[in-house]
Amino acid sequence: MTYVCLADLERAAQGVLPGEIWDFLAGGSGTEASLAANRTAFERTFVVPRMLRDLTDSSTETDILGRRAELPMAVAPIAYQRLFHPEGELAAARAARNAGVPYIICTMSSIPLEEIAAVGGRPWFQLYWLRDQKRSLELVRRAEDSGCEAIVLTVDVPWMGRRLRDMRNGFVLPEGVTAANFEAGADVHRRTRGVSAVAAHTAREFAPADWDSVAAVCARTNLPVVLKGILAVEDARRAVEAGVSGIVVSNHGGRQLDGAVPGIEVLGEVAAAIAGGCQVLMDGGIRSGGDVLKAVALGASAVLVGRPVIWGLATAGEDGARQVLELLAAELRDAMGLAGCESVHAAGRLSTRGPRYG
Repeated sequence: MTYVCLADLERAAQGVLPGEIWDFLAGGSGTEASLAANRTAFERTFVVPRMLRDLTDSSTETDILGRRAELPMAVAPIAYQRLFHPEGELAAARAARNAGVPYIICTMSSIPLEEIAAVGGRPWFQLYWLRDQKRSLELVRRAEDSGCEAIVLTVDVPWMGRRLRDMRNGFVLPEGVTAANFEAGADVHRRTRGVSAVAAHTAREFAPADWDSVAAVCARTNLPVVLKGILAVEDARRAVEAGVSGIVVSNHGGRQLDGAVPGIEVLGEVAAAIAGGCQVLMDGGIRSGGDVLKAVALGASAVLVGRPVIWGLATAGEDGARQVLELLAAELRDAMGLAGCESVHAAGRLSTRGPRYG
């Protein structure tokens, strides 16, 4: 089937996934105000295109953490991808490899991180800080040994936000799907009315990360360290002082604090405040190549794309994930050209307009 935009794949994925698995993917926390605001904020942001530019040698290539990428994007970490397709993370990682963009392996992947990293390309590893610090740092070692190129420490999940869809569904992982990087226990498959088994599991396993956690990760690895979940300028400045290589401006796709500001709303402020002290990435609400252009114009070196890749995975496995990344690439090339940008660097010099939260 031919898909001409990501919304087509979203509808197709919803049509093939069981209702509670769709809710696990699509839902946010609380009233889902931040989930909706992520899209509204993009729709209220506009770029000022430039004309009469030489577009002869236009390119979407860029540098992300010191390595070339074909596009200013990476595939975001999403847990338990075998929920959506039998090949899960392996299929999505192959699509990212073939698209020439990093693939971020989630701590809660449903296939061991070593097997996913063996796909090749540019694997990164996303780390949730665990109650057992030794296990956290052991995951960092495993990621290093497997050839991962960066550690992405997620800092906005001291515990999982109240995701009401999952609570209403009494969501559990189906048999055969579990946290493959460490023992999850049988209770992730045991249904309890009004309780998300996944949230209960993470409440037992996760601990709030702090600046000592950041220091411990940086001391443990020579890989670039990226902090995911930064929204405040003060936290961004402190991240630079801590010596990290990058931050991801993110409200966790509207899945943690309901009411947290959309990343695109504060991206420009954060990028300006740290003035190149580290690379700035962002995620939350990317649904087109035009959205990628807006994020770059506001100061992002790259974006993370999450749910849309899973729509493709659910619809047609690796081929579906590939179509998502190809659509984004085609839309980005079109948007850059129409905005008069021959390069990602030029896109970063575009002016933007739109209301901002004060």
